[in-house]
Amino acid sequence: MLVVGENGAGKTNLLESLHLATQGFSPRTRTDAQLIRFGETAARVSLAGRREERRVEVSVTLREADAKEARVNGARLPSSEALRREFSTLVFTPDRLAIVKGPPAARRAYFDRVLGRVSPARAAVPQDYAAALVQRNAALRRVQLGLSDTAALEPWTERVAELGARLVEARRQTLAQLEPGFAERAGELGVAAAHLRYDVDPPSIAALEARLQRDVDRGATGIGPHLDDVLIGSGDRDLRRFGSQGEQRLVVLALLLAEAELLPRRPLFLLDDVLSELDPARRRILAARVSTAGQTLVTATEASSLPAEPAQVVEVVPGRAW
Repeated sequence: MLVVGENGAGKTNLLESLHLATQGFSPRTRTDAQLIRFGETAARVSLAGRREERRVEVSVTLREADAKEARVNGARLPSSEALRREFSTLVFTPDRLAIVKGPPAARRAYFDRVLGRVSPARAAVPQDYAAALVQRNAALRRVQLGLSDTAALEPWTERVAELGARLVEARRQTLAQLEPGFAERAGELGVAAAHLRYDVDPPSIAALEARLQRDVDRGATGIGPHLDDVLIGSGDRDLRRFGSQGEQRLVVLALLLAEAELLPRRPLFLLDDVLSELDPARRRILAARVSTAGQTLVTATEASSLPAEPAQVVEVVPGRAW
């Protein structure tokens, strides 16, 4: 589907609605109140489609000062996050360049989401590690304040070491699965010798205990996968520091295309303003790839931007789409 319209007409709002209804959150903000129309107290997005010849209906309802409500075929899900287990959606917006040029936390968050989509059985590992880390940090602050002794830290140190090792290994396996396709897709788009590197040591009980006093002084755990980074490179260049914005855009697209090849079911691609900074040759390559990867929605200001015949064209003007 090609969605066309002037700048500011509402193309991205349509894309954002699809992401909210299939993933339970907006790709642009984590503040749900910003998704409700000014002057209103609630909002709802509803979708209907087919999956394996069966009709599927989805709705997400937002209310001020209340939790989101997500339903699939009328049945309420335990949380909106459960939508991610039902639907695979991959999104590109200009903000996604943070995966490459942003801080390490942006890359950790992205690759941990890839981990969960590619290996659903291990999807809880990052959250389990984060929960154990919160408990250890709280225990460190109690020791710092003289409200507890270091013996109380031992079970949380063991838990952080155990889950930290599991998370590091899960990340390594995910990146090993992702890297071949990423390098190939990036090469097609003109970024030579693209690679991913995650050279870290998992936290051990001995390493955590060796820096115990420093952690007590800081009130926080100073080593572990919550501080790791993934290098996204081309040849000997770190593209975060030495990549052009064009290259950064291309490698984000390559990551999404490579991820799509690993998913157990074909994803929904949401590509916002992806064509405007690509030359004609790269537009053709991208169009050919997404045409076989899954259902795709592309936004553009002009229909001629897409070098392929879309299955459907939706024109958006302020307040209306047809």
